[in-house]
Amino acid sequence: MNPIVPLPARTAPPRRSKVAGGLAALACAACCALPLLIAAGVLTGAGAALAQQTLLAVAAGLAVVALGTWWAARRRAASRVAGTGCACGSAGCGC
Repeated sequence: MNPIVPLPARTAPPRRSKVAGGLAALACAACCALPLLIAAGVLTGAGAALAQQTLLAVAAGLAVVALGTWWAARRRAASRVAGTGCACGSAGCGC
């Protein structure tokens, strides 16, 4: 009889979390580039203020999404590993 071997927990974040994290970093970098765009004359003061607030909100939202998907994936992986034991639910089962 082969013993049940638990699957190793996933240590890498899921792809959705990586994508959301990358987009959050991109939005943050764009927010940091605003002073350069103002100096170059690409954006006016009012447009830059609106863009900065929007980019900060987008970056924060994407960071929350990235952390949420990472947390959910870790929780699912932990429940899969915990659920690979004997299905009887008692210590004296004959698995």
